[in-house]
Amino acid sequence: MRRLHEFLFVRHRHNWLLLLRFAVVGASGVLVNLLTLVVVKKLGPGFNQAILPVPGTDFNVRWYHVYSTIAFLVANLWNFQLNRTWTFRTSKHARWWHEYWPFLAVGLLGQVVGLVLLTLLMHLDSPIHLSPTLLDDSTGFRTRLYWAQLIVIAVVTPVSFVLNKLWTFAAVRTHHPDLADPSHVEAVLTDEAEQAAATAAAAGAGSSGGAVPGRHDPHA
Repeated sequence: MRRLHEFLFVRHRHNWLLLLRFAVVGASGVLVNLLTLVVVKKLGPGFNQAILPVPGTDFNVRWYHVYSTIAFLVANLWNFQLNRTWTFRTSKHARWWHEYWPFLAVGLLGQVVGLVLLTLLMHLDSPIHLSPTLLDDSTGFRTRLYWAQLIVIAVVTPVSFVLNKLWTFAAVRTHHPDLADPSHVEAVLTDEAEQAAATAAAAGAGSSGGAVPGRHDPHA
């Protein structure tokens, strides 16, 4: 048990801290996602209206797929910015777009999986559909789309965390391995600043200690 405790909570404490921070960011992203979903649902057509059929199936692309995707894009951008500046602390070591496109790619992969799950939760012929009797869309808390979206987020978020940790921010941490442990980030950044200052000071001292052209030492 002691070895297991050391393995989980000592050797991998930075992973737990990263997961905690990612979860906090994710929780705020859930609120952003759901608020965006509420807004676009109120502004657009009925969420269950079909837009176009999916070839070779009995399914249709419906407005709730569009609303879910818009909510995802807004929340994805929100989550990325917070993860970049707080969770993984890579904003000073990589360009914004260089990190955002893999984060977006991971998110889009999760969104595709999420849309499949969302369809299964919403389609009345699905074996896992949410009850239209209990969730009859009469109030906000009884709206099937909101609960289905919440379930999708809960399923997709852990997968997104693993993929983002291993890919999106991995290149930055490869060049700055100490950034893998967020408890050491401030110390790492401070050390880098001190080293840069020391290098600049040494360069300045070296240039001032050399001979200056056009001047002669009167004691020579």
